Parts: sequence; structure tokens; C-alpha cells
Amino acid sequence: MTDLNAIPFEAAVSMLVSCFRSGGKLLLCGNGGSAADCAHIVGELAKGFRKKRPLPEALQRAVGTDRLQLGLPAIDLTSNAALIAAVNNDQGGEFVYAQQVMAYGRPGDVLLGISTSGNAKNVLLAAKAAKALGLHTLALTGQDGGALAPLCDLALRSDETETYLVQEDHLLFYHRLCLRVEEAFFPE
Repeated sequence: MTDLNAIPFEAAVSMLVSCFRSGGKLLLCGNGGSAADCAHIVGELAKGFRKKRPLPEALQRAVGTDRLQLGLPAIDLTSNAALIAAVNNDQGGEFVYAQQVMAYGRPGDVLLGISTSGNAKNVLLAAKAAKALGLHTLALTGQDGGALAPLCDLALRSDETETYLVQEDHLLFYHRLCLRVEEAFFPE
């Protein structure tokens, strides 16, 4: 298992906190299990993770419920099946995330690309599109980082090389990231 102290974890926390504080959003992409991780991360950020995030009372009254929570803007680029199918058909599968980065990305946003090998072509092209548009780029990869790590501003690398072990480390990485970001925005 990878030691979180041995990676630029604090810089990743700072990148995400700065993004959200400045009104930016997080875009996420990956394939297979990494796509599932994208959905998982969005679930931790867009509503309460470990903390309750109640709306201010005035907003609760305005919407007529106390059941909604404050959230942070995170978009899972793996989840829009119709758009992904259209891009795959019209442009090619390697462009499914880069096209969405072009549509949704703005300077100051962060793209998080997850690839256990660091060589997923569609994630690499998304990172290139993000850099061209002025987004910050963060990668979760395996041990050597593949082509993705040097392309990104920051890479959190597992010490592992086997896919399932890398994925286990990634879960630890992003749960810890989400906890720290939540603490920054929703202190008790």
C-alpha cells in the first residue's frame, strides 16, 4: 500500500480547495474501474460525505425542505451515455473526454484523470485539452505514471503495478482527498 506521506498529497488538496474557492469545478475521467471511481468521487463531493452540510436556514425555507445539502461542483465525464456514444460515433472513442473538457472546462477548473497504467488514450487527450484551455490537471496513476503523469501538473502515483492493487490505493487517495476538501469547506 502506498504511503500518503510519500506523494504530493498536500499539493493535491491545495489544488482542489483553490479550485472550489475560486468558483471552479472538478471534471473527472477514467475507464473501467477508474470510471466507477469518478462516479464515487462525485458522490463524495456533491453532497455530504462524512459531514452533514445543511443549507442555510433562509435557503431551506426558500426551497421548502431541510433535506438538501450544500455540495461542491464535480462532473463525472464518464456518465453521459448519449454524448459519449455520439462522440464515439462521430469523432472516435479516444475523444469522448476531450470533447467534454472542451464543452465544460474553464480556466481555473481541475481535470482529474484516473488511469492505472497512465496510458489510457482518451484520458491523455482529455489532459491535453485541459492544459490547452488553462485547466489544472491532476492524475491518479500506477507506479510509473505512464504518459499521463508527466503531462499533468500533479500526479498521485500508487506504488503498485497490478491493476487491482493500484485501484485499492486510488480509493485511499481519493477518500482522503475528499475528506480534506470537505473539512476545508464544511468545518464543524
